[in-house]
Amino acid sequence: MMPKITIRKATGTWTVRAGGAVLAESRNALELTEGDYPLVIYFPRDDIAMAFLDESEQTSHCPHKGDARYYSIVTKSQTLENAAWSYEDPKPEVAEIKDHVAFYSSDRVAVEQI
Repeated sequence: MMPKITIRKATGTWTVRAGGAVLAESRNALELTEGDYPLVIYFPRDDIAMAFLDESEQTSHCPHKGDARYYSIVTKSQTLENAAWSYEDPKPEVAEIKDHVAFYSSDRVAVEQI
């Protein structure tokens, strides 16, 4: 059974920071909730400093969203392997996340509403 996936516009302004740099800032981010998983913020590519992201060889498959490709975050001080992902050709049920990137929040990557 497919977990319920809900996608809606995230309220307010959201940012991603890593290695002392602001990687993204958006008022057009999307909030995705899937079953009991924590919500995930997806940022439009146009609101991301894509120069900080280096496509990695990592991929994964979600039966509900499709195939994901991963990116490492490269800053002056560090490289964070596979710290972001996107669905280039998502399943029709989640088509809104196409051209968006999500980031793993951690002690080195801050994804937060400002």
